[in-house]
Amino acid sequence: MKISIVTATYNSAATVRDTLQSIASQTYENIEHIIVDGVSSDQTLDIVAQYPHVARVSSEKDKGIYDAMNKGIRIASGEVIGILNSDDFYNSNQVIENVMRLFADQTVDAVYGDLQYVHQRDTSKIVRTWKSGEFSKRNFYFGWMPPHPSFFVRKKAYEQFGYFNLALKTAADYEIMLRFLFKNDMKVKYLPQVLVKMRTGGASNISIWNRIKANREDRLAWQINGIKPRFFTLVLKPLRKINQFVIK
Repeated sequence: MKISIVTATYNSAATVRDTLQSIASQTYENIEHIIVDGVSSDQTLDIVAQYPHVARVSSEKDKGIYDAMNKGIRIASGEVIGILNSDDFYNSNQVIENVMRLFADQTVDAVYGDLQYVHQRDTSKIVRTWKSGEFSKRNFYFGWMPPHPSFFVRKKAYEQFGYFNLALKTAADYEIMLRFLFKNDMKVKYLPQVLVKMRTGGASNISIWNRIKANREDRLAWQINGIKPRFFTLVLKPLRKINQFVIK
């Protein structure tokens, strides 16, 4: 079974080598790695060219990271889709093999695991750990979601339920989790391992103002899907991160 990994890049020369190497070293063989570049002006594409495992490279203007992800998903030929961005990398060379073992069960629609945030420059330093836990639909009411970089799903889910919503700038990943797992009741399996390491500095976490804007988008993510959060849901969502600093 083929898996397609989509990586969106834009002036990512400082970090993309770790991403590329982590995919090139995977023990699972049937991987299609797709690079969707936003016309980088640094050495990103030169670095990508050094890795023969990369199956496809697209470099053109886009409307942001979620648009780039959508482009990669649409051209992917794998039955399963994973997204690994250019400042993320897999925790071991067996991540994809372990994920695909669960997809051998044809009733499984999606698989997710855990994630560690690491220092921007020294990736051996763990900043916090996002331990997802077993799936329960009701957990969404308590601010839960699986970490998007550790989320793998069959391509038919995008084809059936839709792609990332470009109207959302920071919460399109949250919205698609609500759409896939909450609204449409997809069957999902939890893999209790750290699958991905992500450098700190995500778009929705940089400042308090960005966190306020992200909360507005989180509310909109529920509204788009015609479902209503509990009065405490959007308060608990950012607060869940507190435990990530102590659970290692």
